[in-house]
Amino acid sequence: MGEVFPYKEIEEKQERTWKATAWTDIELLRKHKTKALCRSVINLLFLSLENRQTIITMMAEQQNHHYHNQVSHLSLKELPCADSKFFDDDGHLKRTGTVWTASAHVITAVIGSGVLSLAWATAQLGWIAGPTVMILFSFITFYTSRLLADCCRSGDSFTGKRNPTYMDAVRSNLGGIQVKICGLVQYANLFGVSIGYTIAASISMMAIKRSNCFHASDDKNPCQISSSPFMIIFGLTEIICAQIPDFHRLWWLSIVAAVMSFTYSTVGVSLGIAQVAENGKIKGSLTGISIGTVSQAQRIWRRFQALGDIAFAYSYSLVLVEIQDTIKSPPSEVKTMKKATVMSIAVTTLVYLLCGCMGYAAFGDLAPGNLLTGFGFYNPYWLLDLANAAIVVHLLGAYQVCCQPIFAFIERAASNAFPDNEFITKEVEIPIPGFKPYKLNLFRLVWRTSFVGVTTTISILLPFFNGVVGLLGALAFWPLTVYFPVSMYIAKEKIPKWSTRWICLQSLSVACLTISIVAAVSSVGGIIIALKSYRPFEVGY
Repeated sequence: MGEVFPYKEIEEKQERTWKATAWTDIELLRKHKTKALCRSVINLLFLSLENRQTIITMMAEQQNHHYHNQVSHLSLKELPCADSKFFDDDGHLKRTGTVWTASAHVITAVIGSGVLSLAWATAQLGWIAGPTVMILFSFITFYTSRLLADCCRSGDSFTGKRNPTYMDAVRSNLGGIQVKICGLVQYANLFGVSIGYTIAASISMMAIKRSNCFHASDDKNPCQISSSPFMIIFGLTEIICAQIPDFHRLWWLSIVAAVMSFTYSTVGVSLGIAQVAENGKIKGSLTGISIGTVSQAQRIWRRFQALGDIAFAYSYSLVLVEIQDTIKSPPSEVKTMKKATVMSIAVTTLVYLLCGCMGYAAFGDLAPGNLLTGFGFYNPYWLLDLANAAIVVHLLGAYQVCCQPIFAFIERAASNAFPDNEFITKEVEIPIPGFKPYKLNLFRLVWRTSFVGVTTTISILLPFFNGVVGLLGALAFWPLTVYFPVSMYIAKEKIPKWSTRWICLQSLSVACLTISIVAAVSSVGGIIIALKSYRPFEVGY
């Protein structure tokens, strides 16, 4: 299964001595955990063990503890086995992420079902401003993501200590109250996004049910459907997916989700092209939606909202550091992350331009908020069902990508606060035929199930929460995507105040702050309108 250490010259007598020393060290763990653990790791590495997990298992059998996190924080630079094939330079079990898995994580986090609303956003801005704004924000996100990638290690960008979370990076480079502000904004936004994904998934599931209802009744039945059962189904599925332990083992779900995002985006673009061919012309105008279709005031507010929607559609900084922490090194994870950023942003921009422009070309000023669930198209209904099913699968993965930082934060805090509590640290092996045993942690099961239950309940109670998610996105875009990356980079590189480079970076920050403010104001307006027609447990669909 794993690699075997090539120490054939070690005699059996020496091996017995090392084993005895290792088990003695494990006994000493009760009194001197850190030092004994270091010695145990060194000794056990020479025992021709088949893989790195065996080390953890042997310790767990003696202490009945989950020492995975403790091992991950050791620095093997101080140990004789610093070049171990089983550990990274920070003592973490060897990371396995590549440019492809990182790209899959990014695409899963970035390309959400919101891509299908870009036709509406383009309609508000027109043929000139719409595509221009998309390209502009792709460059802004690309640039600030590179700055953030450079700040994921303390000190030197390539050899410094790794920071596994966004908060750790801020703590290392800025410190003080900014660490708490970062954590509050990041986790509040991720929590809100998870609720938004639950609502979006239920809308796609309802669209499948409703389109089949229309087809069966020849459009004679209004087909009113409640969203609650679909939210519950999505929540139950997420409870199962949430038991994936961490980001490192989430790669396969991200790849599936990324494929699904391309699937429904391709369907949306194809239907747009077909509609343009049927119309015989390209709809839309250079300056966007015309006065008459909406009032002057509505036109202004819609443009602000469209600007915010496009800006937030590119943002993935809130999980970038956690994604980078999954990447193996060497080659440098900074270089790998930058390659993944280039690939992901390029693909994302292409998809956004195609979906936004083709949807606008097909419907003009009447472009719906969602090409697939807004019934901009009705047929072929089976193709729409396929696309909506792809949205649901994609959102299953996107939900996990967004929630993993929250899961890790709470579980790490609980483990540090109660290191001897078996409910928090103990793992129970559950045999799975044909696979490795699944290691069930009871605290993880209860905590993550409760989290999904809360997000699902809020989704049912507040089906208009997408407006709140828009507000959270507006409030989080500037600090997480622009302010912290720019500020950390300035501090890390010691860029002189009022230098040309400093002024350019701060100007970018101020411009994005302005966009966040106007988008937040427009989101508040949308929430107020939604509250006027609010009915608990009901969705007007």
